[in-house]
Amino acid sequence: MTVTESAEIRVVLPAHLKTLAKVSGEVRLDVEHPVTQGRLLDAIESRFPELRGTIRDHQTGKRRPMVRFFACEEDLSHDPPETELPPEVVAGKEPYLIVGAMAGG
Repeated sequence: MTVTESAEIRVVLPAHLKTLAKVSGEVRLDVEHPVTQGRLLDAIESRFPELRGTIRDHQTGKRRPMVRFFACEEDLSHDPPETELPPEVVAGKEPYLIVGAMAGG
């Protein structure tokens, strides 16, 4: 029997996604190593199916235009899904932030 190692990742969702997911505060998710953006987003959508299509497009899997990803004060929004998350996020020291971008002038 093989034991798969995972990490508990802290995720902060924007208010409108918290409302859809019926959660408050941070969300904690177990994600298998290596912990990548894609695996984390898969875990979010698996635990909260009502968020499918709100963060990433159903067909392409690409990030929605008005959603941004941050970790350790860095914008990870344009990084590919296979990008591993920073060690501080994997260790649970820092949260992964999903932010609703603002438009306008």
